[in-house]
Amino acid sequence: MSDAVKTRNRWLVLPGMLFFFTAYLLLGLKEFDWQAFVMAIFVPGVFFLVTVILPKLIPADRILLTLVNFLCGLGVLVLFRLNPERGFGQAVNYAVGLVGMIGCLLIVRFWPQIKWTMPLIVIAAVGLMALPLLIGTVKNGARAWVRIAGVNFQPSEIIKVALLLVCSFMLARRMVIPTLAFAGVCLGLLFLQRDLGTAMLYYAITLILVYVSTGSLTFLSLGTLGAGAGAVIGYQMNTYVQNRVKIWQNPWDDPYGVSYQVVQSMVAMVNGGPWGTGLGLGSAKVIPEVETDFIFAAVFHEFGLIFGVCVILMFLMIFLRGVGVAMRARSKFHTLLALGCSCFIAIQTFVIIGGNINMIPLTGVTLPFLSYGGTSMVSSLCIMGLLQGVANANERGLEEDQLIAMLGEES
Repeated sequence: MSDAVKTRNRWLVLPGMLFFFTAYLLLGLKEFDWQAFVMAIFVPGVFFLVTVILPKLIPADRILLTLVNFLCGLGVLVLFRLNPERGFGQAVNYAVGLVGMIGCLLIVRFWPQIKWTMPLIVIAAVGLMALPLLIGTVKNGARAWVRIAGVNFQPSEIIKVALLLVCSFMLARRMVIPTLAFAGVCLGLLFLQRDLGTAMLYYAITLILVYVSTGSLTFLSLGTLGAGAGAVIGYQMNTYVQNRVKIWQNPWDDPYGVSYQVVQSMVAMVNGGPWGTGLGLGSAKVIPEVETDFIFAAVFHEFGLIFGVCVILMFLMIFLRGVGVAMRARSKFHTLLALGCSCFIAIQTFVIIGGNINMIPLTGVTLPFLSYGGTSMVSSLCIMGLLQGVANANERGLEEDQLIAMLGEES
């Protein structure tokens, strides 16, 4: 990357830093809360370190870093406004996720040396996925959570990273049947846990990667039919899903009962108008599960329609940037990995925002980078770490090509 491009990309950081500094300063002045003044220094500082200093130590795509870290910072900001304790908790989750992102970047960079661990990754992933069936707790109709040593986490979030690595690695070697077997076991365990939202994501990513790898329209058609059949079976077997579909069809049938969440979400977004109620001036707290399932509604309510559309465009830019990384990849493994990461974030974003605005039935997935939750934040940043690892490999490959060209000219 040229020095001019690097300088231009650094200037993208300044608006983000100013946004977070001003936002926390306003919250601090409104509530006379010293914690907000601390966050006014801490969050812009971390934003600067990650988007400007980190790429100097570990080469990475600065535009992706800027977009992702702005969304993470926005999530921390909105959560801090709704519940300062959870805002601080999300800041810790953010820090842990950054460590995971760097770790996943390094995994991709040194994959040729550690790819022998693939069987161990498969065994560990299946074992971890089965854990909720043994010691899991039920939340929103799904037995998907595990509590160990006082810490709650969702294994299926962590295993997203394993799914991407395993499927990309095996499909790059044309091992279609083992790929389908691994994905099938994960999907079966998710169905037993009744975590149908996550199962849908796993199924979609597997279908996309297998199709891109094989180019088989027959497989794509059969996979699409299978998805339809699975949706029908899931609907018939799960009353929770049936209620979600009924709410989607007509949320106004019972606006103070089962439809209360969705109705309050839509009302909050309408009340926000084009410019929003203003940070700290809204009433998004009345929405049940606003910190997890309906965080986008809170953003829309207080920042307005225009800002909400900008957030959606940021997710779109992340997807398009990721697809660009995949197209420039120098190996099939890297291509599939980058494409899988991009599609994972894009599909999950569409599903949860679509549920918030009642475009599709609401599912139990979280909004990447914004929703409260340790495993959600860490897994989303780890997925971006895998994508950054491919971008890093592309950059190193380009530098090698330039060096070879220079040596050729000199000779």
